[in-house]
Amino acid sequence: MRGVAVRVATEAAEHVRTRRPQVFGDSADAEAEAVQTKSTPTDPVTVVDTETERVLRELLAQLRPGDAVLGEEEGGGDESVAGVRWVLDPIDGTVNFMYGIPAYAVSVAVQIDGVSVAGAVVDVARDVVYSAAQGHGATARYADGRIERLQCSGVTELSMTLLATGFGYGSRRRAAQGAIIAELLPKVRDIRRIGSAALDLCMVASGAVDAHFEHGLSPWDWAAGSLIAAEAGALFDVPAATSTSADGVVTVAMAPG
Repeated sequence: MRGVAVRVATEAAEHVRTRRPQVFGDSADAEAEAVQTKSTPTDPVTVVDTETERVLRELLAQLRPGDAVLGEEEGGGDESVAGVRWVLDPIDGTVNFMYGIPAYAVSVAVQIDGVSVAGAVVDVARDVVYSAAQGHGATARYADGRIERLQCSGVTELSMTLLATGFGYGSRRRAAQGAIIAELLPKVRDIRRIGSAALDLCMVASGAVDAHFEHGLSPWDWAAGSLIAAEAGALFDVPAATSTSADGVVTVAMAPG
């Protein structure tokens, strides 16, 4: 299943990479037509998000016919998490994608009874493929073909922790998150806001940051990345597989020290 996750995520990432200059090129009119909003005006979705989810679903239908699929843009039918279910985020970091900030990813995980057992996250701009399978560790495959086994950092003191986080879309949640940041900032080394939870979790896995926390993630945000972090040695706590962003539950991954 790890191989399937890597294959479909990699092919979808190539679609994203190809389509960005076509959609967000020199034509402002074309760009305006390519973007809509979802829960709030600060929660955008592009035509490439929806296209890429279709690419993922079509590939899975060929490779894993009959498996359930949950995706950010098209949902997933019933609410059951029993059995095998693929969890897809076609572009995690859509705002970065729109603005040309090179931090957005395709995330693909497979869960059994709501627990992630394999997954892949492709950093589209850097062409890095992060992947993991339960009990088999986590790796990063770089554009030059080099493969690195991932290991989270050994930091043991809060004051030396580089912390990654993200913010929700609603004004009330953002205000609450801002208050948490104000309380944490004097106690840690520093805080980073990359703009993609999936990449944040992979950065925990690689040791690029020491911890990640965020309220209000949906399963497609954390399903692959949390497994990759865990298989690299991180401690983690994620919401229930049935949880939604509206529930506001916190997702945490951190070095074990």
